Amino acid sequence: MSPLDVRISDCAGFCWGVERALEMTYQAAEEAPAPVNTLGPLIHNPGVVADLRARGVGVVSDAARIRGGTVILRSHGVPRDTREILDGCDAVIIDATCPFVTAAQQKAARLKEDGYLVVILGEPDHPEVLGIRSYAGEDSLVVESPGDLPAKLPGKRIGVVVQTTQSEERLAELVAGLAPRARELLVHNTICNATQQRQSAATAMASEVDAVVVVGGKESGNTRRLAELCAAKQPRTYHVESPEEIEPRWFRGLRTVGVTAGASTPPLQIEAVAAALRRIDP
Repeated sequence: MSPLDVRISDCAGFCWGVERALEMTYQAAEEAPAPVNTLGPLIHNPGVVADLRARGVGVVSDAARIRGGTVILRSHGVPRDTREILDGCDAVIIDATCPFVTAAQQKAARLKEDGYLVVILGEPDHPEVLGIRSYAGEDSLVVESPGDLPAKLPGKRIGVVVQTTQSEERLAELVAGLAPRARELLVHNTICNATQQRQSAATAMASEVDAVVVVGGKESGNTRRLAELCAAKQPRTYHVESPEEIEPRWFRGLRTVGVTAGASTPPLQIEAVAAALRRIDP
């Protein structure tokens, strides 16, 4: 049998926001006052975090313990109170928050100021969502679907913001669930265009191949979402972080396999997985 026909999605891997954060971090590693640390992992990709560590960039988890040096705010952003702590310390602060995340924070704050109950579509414990919620107020709600909404909403003027890596389908479901229950509903679609492009390209490809491999960190929300969307089109969808996780038995009797990757996955990791797939004799 011929080797697998491996097709890489037209839109896969690093987005502009991640590339920007990495460039800022690489520059800081060379020029900024030491020690240089990111507050939490810069992005949800173990390989990238390991590479940064080799370049002398560490990871700290508690802003209150920072003393001097340089601190890089990761692409997911930080909660408002964390930023206030950092502004009061003696470290150099480099803000690598993705501008799309910053926009979601600002829209959440404006909704709160204007008297809306803010509903955030996203993963409750995700760093980006925790940051957005800090601007949306303590009475804000975080949901992943309409089923997560309380039986009685604490307000009738409702504003919606979205974790930047959510899907349009989930947003549409939430809006449909909120509309009959709100007197006024203001929706800010803060899904970034890179997320939309990757999801559209990946699902189109998943409909045309015998299997899909999604490459990226297991903690990456946008990568997990890609895997979910691809699995809905092609049940033989596998989420891996590295070529070592690939099982040849997954592809027995198959002809074509599509490869896509989350916005925090570097090109070298995508190519490494594609090369491993090309070596499989199905």
